[in-house]
Amino acid sequence: MPDKTRQPNQLFVIDGLGALVSAFLLGVVLVHFQSLVGIPTSTLYLLAAIPCFFLLYDLYSRFSIKEEKSGLLFGIGVLNLLYCLLSVGLALSHSDVITQLGWIYIIVEVLIVTAIGLYEIKVSRA
Repeated sequence: MPDKTRQPNQLFVIDGLGALVSAFLLGVVLVHFQSLVGIPTSTLYLLAAIPCFFLLYDLYSRFSIKEEKSGLLFGIGVLNLLYCLLSVGLALSHSDVITQLGWIYIIVEVLIVTAIGLYEIKVSRA
């Protein structure tokens, strides 16, 4: 019989690593190259802070002693999708200053995070 906690635990690790990468890219790399992406620094810092909280959620969920983690996995999946909506909304609100490179970053991140979020929701319901 397969271990039902293994796949959610792996997804929490993957999600947490993705959150760490997003926070670093948004809060450090893109801030440094703000003039190339056009996204206002305050928006970059806001979008970087959210994955930091997601990382804490993933760490808690991964090391939680709860045997059934589907609710936690569903939660991070929904949070990821909401983050994508916020990212697109903020990008649209700053569309007059975002460069093509900035749009490429936002679109790629939203596609990746949406795919992960949908997969987390799917696994949580299995």
